[in-house]
Amino acid sequence: MTEVTWTGGTEHWTRKGEVPLFLWNKKPAPGMPHAGTIFFVHGSSMASQPTFDLHVPGRPFSSAMDWFAQHGFDTWTMDNEGYGRSGKDRAINSDIGTGADDLEAGSAYVLQHTGAKNLLMYGISSGALKAALFAQRHPERVARLALDAFVPTGTYVDMCSRLPVCDPEQITVPTIILRGEWDGIASIEDLLAFYQRLPNMQKQFSVMRGISHASFQQKNYMMVYQILHAFYTLQDPVYTG
Repeated sequence: MTEVTWTGGTEHWTRKGEVPLFLWNKKPAPGMPHAGTIFFVHGSSMASQPTFDLHVPGRPFSSAMDWFAQHGFDTWTMDNEGYGRSGKDRAINSDIGTGADDLEAGSAYVLQHTGAKNLLMYGISSGALKAALFAQRHPERVARLALDAFVPTGTYVDMCSRLPVCDPEQITVPTIILRGEWDGIASIEDLLAFYQRLPNMQKQFSVMRGISHASFQQKNYMMVYQILHAFYTLQDPVYTG
């Protein structure tokens, strides 16, 4: 078996108590104006690097981190406890609450290391739930929140035992919900009900044609990048007295 070698970025480590957490960073392309700091949150099936820094011959910018770095973003991702290179020693279910705890530790490291005031968060599938719960707990750390392939209820064990796992009325940051045309994980009606309860009026709901569940691994993945880039760079509204 050929070992995967990740290039072009730097590894970082922090801790959640005694649990080591692995982070991966790719800086903005040289000469690009700084566009913001993105924190990508993986889901239940793959760790951070295979999800967000994938390289496939003949498929340009399979790495979302590379694409956004080329557009001036400082890009970060992290293996949640129980995934990838992060700690796996505790006999626990790495559920949504645990993942949100990981994001608390990881985001603190990124903010301190970079000097950024807050983060542009992106979560996919159960990673969207982790990001939503984290934003509910720490809105001061999140500039904008993107929830892709979102489940209103939970992941695996959480789906069966803890409903719901986050409260849309307590997610106060600007938010976009991304839903693939063919994604069967949640109905559009359920997602719209969640969307309607989000209190921040700087919010968007986007249905992506030709996309199924894992949007960054779809044929139309570049569409997802473009929608996300537009949301992250959208001018803030101006209010006059």
